[in-house]
Amino acid sequence: MADFAPLPDPLNAHGSPRLTGVEIEIGGLEEADCARVCARYLNGRAVQRDAVIWTVEQSTLGRLQIYLDTALRKFGESALRDAALSLGREVIPVEIVTEPLDRDGLQRLDGLREELRKAGAIGSGGGIFFGFGVHLNVEISSGDSAGVVPPLLAYALIEDWLRALDPIDNMRRLLPFADPYPTSLVRALITLGPDARLTDVIDAYILATTSRNHALDMLPVFAHLDRPRVREVLTEASSARPAFHFRLPDCRIDEPEWTLAREWHRWLLVERVARDRVLLEELSARWLEEHGVVALSRTAWAAAAGEILSRHGVPGTGS
Repeated sequence: MADFAPLPDPLNAHGSPRLTGVEIEIGGLEEADCARVCARYLNGRAVQRDAVIWTVEQSTLGRLQIYLDTALRKFGESALRDAALSLGREVIPVEIVTEPLDRDGLQRLDGLREELRKAGAIGSGGGIFFGFGVHLNVEISSGDSAGVVPPLLAYALIEDWLRALDPIDNMRRLLPFADPYPTSLVRALITLGPDARLTDVIDAYILATTSRNHALDMLPVFAHLDRPRVREVLTEASSARPAFHFRLPDCRIDEPEWTLAREWHRWLLVERVARDRVLLEELSARWLEEHGVVALSRTAWAAAAGEILSRHGVPGTGS
């Protein structure tokens, strides 16, 4: 059974277990077939909402949403929309969206992952243009600076290493994926430090980037914590949530050895680094040293960051 190890701070500000919503993008199954597999495995009820939108109700994981992952679905059911979606089915993924889950729920979801694989679900490796991924919406431990700023800084410092740890397939590099944080943002976060005021961090983030196209998209959690500050750059109020929105570049659901726990451990590494102030300080100082007048390449910094992480005995870094 896949191991979803606990987060370093397993409880939220109310003393309840932190929850994680999951979004899984797959090919190989149409929405109806996907919904039926989910309902059967989770003892739920598959319900069709329109031609491309299904839900699974009253399952052991609560309510699941299942739909073609395209903005076209938001235009409402029509012959024109459905014709356009039919033409794009070969490359548009079906997305499965869960409610926030505890660790037991994540375990059950990984069991569903195996059932979907057996039913014919295809992941990123199934085609050149299959840009499928997995998104984790990890609840913040608290809404103050301590619950948000250190994980953001830790991620910014080790992002290049995380990307190098499990590279995207060469063919998929032709497809658009989340952009790395701009160097100006990393520098600003280091300058502010792990104890920075949340308002200062939000301002620095928005000054450096207003894009949601980052592997760690902070705009939803910033909108939840300080809506007025991000109102102009995050126009959809429904996107606000008290969770880190962490995008993984691949969904390898058709590979028997792949698990959701493997992706969970990427975020776990971020939070472990965030808890180690000595490690954060060393990474920050080395980053500034290497990104002077002539910045170190991302590949070189990934190697340098990996060496530091390994020396500090961070689990999963080969130490």
